[in-house]
Amino acid sequence: MLRTKSGLPKHCCWNTDQRGNRYVRFRKGAFTINLTGIPWSEDFMRQYAKALEGVNNTAGNLGAERTKPGSFNALVVSYYRSPDFLGLKASTQARRREYLERFRKEHGDKPINRLTRGHIKDIIGAKANTPEGANNLLKVLRLILNFAVDDGMLASNPAIGVKRYPSKNPDGYHTWTEDEVAQFIERHPLGTKAYLAMMLMLCTGQRRGDAVHMGWQHIRMDNGMKKIAVRQEKTNTPLLIPIHPDLERA
Repeated sequence: MLRTKSGLPKHCCWNTDQRGNRYVRFRKGAFTINLTGIPWSEDFMRQYAKALEGVNNTAGNLGAERTKPGSFNALVVSYYRSPDFLGLKASTQARRREYLERFRKEHGDKPINRLTRGHIKDIIGAKANTPEGANNLLKVLRLILNFAVDDGMLASNPAIGVKRYPSKNPDGYHTWTEDEVAQFIERHPLGTKAYLAMMLMLCTGQRRGDAVHMGWQHIRMDNGMKKIAVRQEKTNTPLLIPIHPDLERA
């Protein structure tokens, strides 16, 4: 997801009403809409995805006659309307749209039945200077071309078998030792935001994307014990996490 200088998603900016209240305005071309809630929260990103959908629907209606049957544009339009896409989380939809819209700007009018594995290798190879971006694009192409196969637009998926770039972290990320945790606490003691952030991660074991949304509104009493109620963004799994005494103090 692209961030603007203001820290907001692409096409968004801060506005202020007559009472001095700040709100986020989404604007792309002639399409504008106000978004509510905390930027990057699940509810906010759901609104953001609907705003992007509104832009694409408007563009699709204006240029419906120019969409060539069997083209990548036609595939994307069909995919956006499918349960495969509509069943995704808003944040996942937004990220996937980002890659698809970039790709269709360059290749939208081309017929997908002429797309070969060699073409995919050349497209991914041209992005060698940004390997993570190339890998993400390859992942999205595999997904939408699988959809094209299921939808009868392709006989086989030409993106299957195209190699990814090696990960920059083949051995994974370093796990902090107890000494490193102690060093961090010495620099960021109890009462600081940094300390609270670390304790949320350390005492709940949740992903960063889930931990940043945790607040007092998520605390529940369960069998006489305080717990944090959270629904994981990636897996949609509901959890009740006991609050460690160190986390409660933070």
